[in-house]
Amino acid sequence: MSESIRGRSWRRCAAPRAVRFAAMCAMSAAIRTAISAAALALAACSQPDETVFSGYAEAELVYVSAPVAGQLASLQVVRGARVAQGAPLFQLDPDLEALARAEADARAAQSAAQAANLRSGKRPVEIRVIEQQLAQAQVAEQASAAQLKRYENLAAEQFVSPDFLSNLRAQHAADVARVAELQGQVVVARTAGRPQEIAAAESAAAAARAAVAQARWRESQLRQAAPAAALVYDTLFRVGERVPANAPVIALLPDGAIKVRFFVPEPLLGRLVLGQTVAVSCDGCPAGLAARVEFISPQAEFTPPVIYSNESRAKLVFMVEARPLPDAAAALKPGQPVQVRLAAAR
Repeated sequence: MSESIRGRSWRRCAAPRAVRFAAMCAMSAAIRTAISAAALALAACSQPDETVFSGYAEAELVYVSAPVAGQLASLQVVRGARVAQGAPLFQLDPDLEALARAEADARAAQSAAQAANLRSGKRPVEIRVIEQQLAQAQVAEQASAAQLKRYENLAAEQFVSPDFLSNLRAQHAADVARVAELQGQVVVARTAGRPQEIAAAESAAAAARAAVAQARWRESQLRQAAPAAALVYDTLFRVGERVPANAPVIALLPDGAIKVRFFVPEPLLGRLVLGQTVAVSCDGCPAGLAARVEFISPQAEFTPPVIYSNESRAKLVFMVEARPLPDAAAALKPGQPVQVRLAAAR
């Protein structure tokens, strides 16, 4: 009897154990299923979105310089200020260029006077002097002609020797030659210089006028103004410093002169075309920013260090540049990291 009692007791104890074991197995299976689902979800989240590209905003700065060297006399703007088109930016010391312009003006006046002198001939006073000498020579020639005629009549009656008559004829010939000489001098005095001399003088005067124009242009380049409405991005010299020719003094960021540069892997390059609109996002920027693709590089390159990451360190990519739309251009800052997503073409 004692054995039958023990058997019934074992069966009563074994039944709950089986139930508990089955419940534990079911729970273990459920836990494994949940872990597998969580692992798949985590793997999906850890994979990067291939349609999202890393990039940054880049400014197209305008560097304002002067084509002449000089000391920086004044700086009319400060970094971070906004300027309108035509607003004065800076001025170099004008003293040296002002002196050069004055020298050019003087040389131009000298060349013009020399050309005018060659075109005008001698002064009226000098011409009148020659005319008076001509009048005297004509009177002397008339007197010698009358005297020669009288003595020729006397020589016919042999009252005058042949030698004396020869002397009178020589004197009359000299008087005639003197008249012709002075008549020629009057013509020369009233005539301008030789054509070649006049042409040379006029060329020298034209060169002097060109030098004046150049000196005035150089003087005007000492003052530089803003070529467009812009933000003063940086000032590169201080007042009093020596500025070399063509060295940038101020860097401007014109309105809208900012672009988004991002890098696309080769397998996805075919999804981009010029003129396509892409979505742009960045930290702290409003939603809905967009840009329009305007350049796709024809050459592949390794991912630049500026956007270096473990996922893209070994990828060959193509650089793409997009022009932000007006609202995006106002929100982006040069050098700001951005994310670019493909959007439908507009």
